[in-house]
Amino acid sequence: MFGCLLVSLAGAYLLYGISLWACVALFFVYSLILFYGCYYIGSNFFMRVICAAKTDKKVIAITFDDGPDAVHTLQILNILQEHDVPAAFFCIGNRIAGNEAVLKQIQQHGHIIGNHSFSHHFWFDLFSSAKMLDDIRQANQAIKQVTGLNPLLFRPPYGVINPNLKKAIVKGGCVPVGWSVRSMDTVIKDTDKLLNKVMNRIDPGTVFLFHDTSAATISALPMFIEQVKAQGYQIVRLDKMLNLQAYG
Repeated sequence: MFGCLLVSLAGAYLLYGISLWACVALFFVYSLILFYGCYYIGSNFFMRVICAAKTDKKVIAITFDDGPDAVHTLQILNILQEHDVPAAFFCIGNRIAGNEAVLKQIQQHGHIIGNHSFSHHFWFDLFSSAKMLDDIRQANQAIKQVTGLNPLLFRPPYGVINPNLKKAIVKGGCVPVGWSVRSMDTVIKDTDKLLNKVMNRIDPGTVFLFHDTSAATISALPMFIEQVKAQGYQIVRLDKMLNLQAYG
């Protein structure tokens, strides 16, 4: 797309006398739009990504990324069990080896298991579509070997969507799922600040993103659940709130 834009701007400059500064300005604006489309998962710029439920009912869903973790995930599972709350865990495939028992507990407790890629590589969004698809399929295979489940719900690493990933998602038959509230619990280490941030964003149909690798989340989660319920909200499982099929 950048190549086509550059050719078009060069043609406009050479053939129609459009000023160089106007071409630069157009290129800059287009770059901002493209950046927004890639890095804001709720933009639906390249494809539709489900980030919330359209509802007036006082329901929300809780999701966790980046597990399974031998320590933190188990603590979160205990908290959820104590409060009788369902959740969705978007797991990284290469973290399953050695944590098979943790993944099985997620399944046994009745939570959803989703695909968060196999590698969660820093440069994942620069992979070719074929490499992205292979990565997604590796994660599904790792999950299936332990649980027998074939996840359909896929959450992109870092929440980045681009044309290559769109091709991989479509070819892989995945359902892309995002979030409407990002807790920032990988950055916010203070329990009170984290709790205040998420409590101020509660609305019907909200999908909350937490990480089952964050100590701050473990501290804030019981209070979050209690305060959500005190406001009359019900915490429901992600697939039920969004009316999605979780497994193929």
